[in-house]
Amino acid sequence: MRLNIVNVSVALASLAGSALAGAVYTLSDNIVGEGFYSSFNFEAIPDPTDGRVTYVDQSTAQMLNLTYSTSNTFIMRADDTTVLTPSGPGRNSVRIRSNSQYTQHVVVFDMQHMPEGCGTWPAVWETNESNWPAGGEVDIVEGVNNVEPNQSTLHTSPNCTMPNSTTQLGTTVSTNCDTAVDGNSGCGVQLTEDYNSFGPGFNSINGGWYAMERTNSYIQVWFWERDDESAPFDATTGASSIDTSLWGTPAAYFPNTDCDLASHFDANNIIINLTFCGDWAGNSAVYAASGCPSDCVTYVDNNPTAFTNAYFEFSSINVYT
Repeated sequence: MRLNIVNVSVALASLAGSALAGAVYTLSDNIVGEGFYSSFNFEAIPDPTDGRVTYVDQSTAQMLNLTYSTSNTFIMRADDTTVLTPSGPGRNSVRIRSNSQYTQHVVVFDMQHMPEGCGTWPAVWETNESNWPAGGEVDIVEGVNNVEPNQSTLHTSPNCTMPNSTTQLGTTVSTNCDTAVDGNSGCGVQLTEDYNSFGPGFNSINGGWYAMERTNSYIQVWFWERDDESAPFDATTGASSIDTSLWGTPAAYFPNTDCDLASHFDANNIIINLTFCGDWAGNSAVYAASGCPSDCVTYVDNNPTAFTNAYFEFSSINVYT
């Protein structure tokens, strides 16, 4: 068989690039406990995803006990006591955005718990709201209606696609990152190697660590369960420096093969939010397929106690640059 030397060279370079991906970074932000209040602002805004939600400001969130902290824990959750009226506002919840913006960096989330429940749509992500989608979006943790596993996804302006196959543990489910294509499904990777990466499964193991590394050459996401002995020590202990080249194969890997990441992503904020129903969780086909009862809005309106476990619990967020 005659080999195409150019194609072979490109393939080898691609494999080498993914295998050697990684670098050394230094801790720049360590966010723990009360530090979340000074590191994030509360976005009391209309939900851009049309959810059955009312995002409240910081004072309201604290007054209603929707956020609280200890010396080493930060909790943010939704209202779980109020029956909503169909014509009234949505369920009270919280959306926070980091005061700092980041370009090339690594962020490590030590999470003990994430929101669960039919109708829920929790997300941990990065974007530049004032320049979306031109400034890019990285969804690190996202899912709906308790459906496992987690999905990590990029959303961008046009001319950004991902290969069908790459060196990662998860499964590529879509390859065009352009928000104008396929109903803004983005280029997504499901973490099929570990169904405990999202929802009730994640909470049953006391969570774990999510990490995302963004460079101009690639973006990659890792997940390690709380009791995973292979989880890298520097990532899980909040070390003063980290070396991502030692972290092993990522769950999701997004190379710059057919996407100029430098021009599709600008300085992004970290955003953490919990909405209900909306464009994804409330899509009638998606909601029905999840096995949830009734329709999404009716269920969210009438069943506040279903959201007792609809909360995030963070031990820390560490950002490295």
